[in-house]
Amino acid sequence: MTSTPKAPAARRARANTTAPKPKAAAKPGRHAEPAPPPIDVEAFRQTVITRRSVRRFTDKAIPPAVLDDCLDLALLAPNSSNLQPWAFYKVQSPAKKRALVDACLGQSAAKTAAELIVVVARTDTYLSHAKLNLSSWPKGKIPKIVNDYYAKLVPLMYTQGPLGALGLVKGLGASVVGRFRPMMRGPFSHAEMKVWAVKSTALAAENLMLAFRAHGYDTCPMEGFDEARVARLLKLPDEAHILMVVGAGERAADGIYYPQVRFDRQRFVFTV
Repeated sequence: MTSTPKAPAARRARANTTAPKPKAAAKPGRHAEPAPPPIDVEAFRQTVITRRSVRRFTDKAIPPAVLDDCLDLALLAPNSSNLQPWAFYKVQSPAKKRALVDACLGQSAAKTAAELIVVVARTDTYLSHAKLNLSSWPKGKIPKIVNDYYAKLVPLMYTQGPLGALGLVKGLGASVVGRFRPMMRGPFSHAEMKVWAVKSTALAAENLMLAFRAHGYDTCPMEGFDEARVARLLKLPDEAHILMVVGAGERAADGIYYPQVRFDRQRFVFTV
């Protein structure tokens, strides 16, 4: 058995130096939450380090309670304006699961997975979710800034109009005003709306995979699939964009095909 790689000692020491200072008291009338409990950094580090793309799983089933907990943790991911533009399809019907495996080109990660979850970004739910944010407001009167944001600004920001005409006008306006002050530069097209939704949904997908790892199971995010066939299988509308199919299960002894390779951090991390 190979030993689990660890971050360099100096970096771990910097990460674990001192406890954060107590936060200043919230302003009167502002929402306040108690400080979160301490987190075991080493446990989290091992969760991240041992998460691998597993290509072959055992026959062991994932308990329904574990599956539900992993999905619930996925739904806690940060997302744009709390509009939660995602959907997760648990494909459990034997016939649909066989069809999905076929659409995934017969990959072992799909064929042997105990669960197959299709991760979808939605660009057509922002208006209903804006209204839901207001109707789900937890307590008291909705602050005016919140009400105005979801009732007025969200429809203006994300609606592109017929043939994208409104988005084009907004983009031209932002280009002019942006010469004089900082401006939001999108989304101003249906293509940019897809990118907007995908960014938030990808964060939720990572939550999902880390949650499975924390429960002792593994995953494989698959991009190799026939998107048109999967969309037809799930009866998805045109505004639903499939990011990946996640296979999940217990890692088989030969489930990881190759050693992990990561390039030096200096290639990606910059100080400016």
